[in-house]
Amino acid sequence: MKKFLKANVMCALVTITLVSMLFTGCTKTSDVPDAEKTGTTSTTSELKKVGILQYVEHHALDASRDGFIKALSDNGFVDGQNIKLDVQNAQADQSNLKTISQRFVQNKYDLILAIATPAAQSVASETKDIPILITAVTDAQQAGLVEKNEKPNTNVTGTSDIAPIEAQFDLMMKLLPNVKTVGVMYNSSEVNSKIQADIAIAYADKLGLKHEIGTVTSTNDVAQVTESVASKVDALYIPTDNTFASAIATVVKVANDKKVPIIGSEEGEVTGGALATVGIDYYKLGYKTGEMACDILNGKSKPQDMPIQTATNNDQVIINKSAFTTLGITIPADILSKAKIVE
Repeated sequence: MKKFLKANVMCALVTITLVSMLFTGCTKTSDVPDAEKTGTTSTTSELKKVGILQYVEHHALDASRDGFIKALSDNGFVDGQNIKLDVQNAQADQSNLKTISQRFVQNKYDLILAIATPAAQSVASETKDIPILITAVTDAQQAGLVEKNEKPNTNVTGTSDIAPIEAQFDLMMKLLPNVKTVGVMYNSSEVNSKIQADIAIAYADKLGLKHEIGTVTSTNDVAQVTESVASKVDALYIPTDNTFASAIATVVKVANDKKVPIIGSEEGEVTGGALATVGIDYYKLGYKTGEMACDILNGKSKPQDMPIQTATNNDQVIINKSAFTTLGITIPADILSKAKIVE
């Protein structure tokens, strides 16, 4: 009888041990959610939601977007960890701009980045409460986005990409001293482009240059307008215009056929075949905008009190060496020694 009881006790102990091992194996550390290990309770619904609305895809706007996201990350706002990024591109379509803007607002995003003036105007028309950061916008005040660039007094702030237009024309005259007539081409439906075109025309007058104006309302008009203007001028000038930037390959092809050089306004246009520019670094511009967004997300600042910032690094000469070769133009040694060369 004692032997029987002893055997039963041993059996029970073995059973208890096995069950204990089984449950221990089911709750090993690697299977415990990170939130339980760290004591945090972060969920997707609790992440700050940041919407990014880009007007169209081209080098300058892409660089602005990437710089913005990098600034967020460098300052502790990482997608999927404590923020949720929603990146959208309207592909230069007004109905897309409106639809995306409305969705961002209806979903009560914590902050919205609008890249380029049409995107900024679209988002700003949908909300007066959600903080809006803008970049690649020439003049926020003239675009109706803020009361004053120095003190917005609205839910909008950010950075301006106003180009160093006079420096770009001065560069043109050094590279192309025989220019007598310059063609200025831009999208007349974009207020930022009109502002810059007016500055360019006024400075051309000051330099004693004649000018021809070519305006478009979409990329469908670019080839025909370029063909018309290029046949009447010695050089073409393009401000920071989204339509022409996205169609730079078309402009370059037409201009090269007519042996007319192009002075652009940003590096992407020169990389795309324009002759040269004194350009803005759009990545750094976007990064600065991202730093401003971090101050808002951290509760340190409010858009209405944050002045519109401008680029400080806008004196870089950028030259397309292949374009000089194609057009048979010699690059002055003093400019070549200081310029950034692209092919």
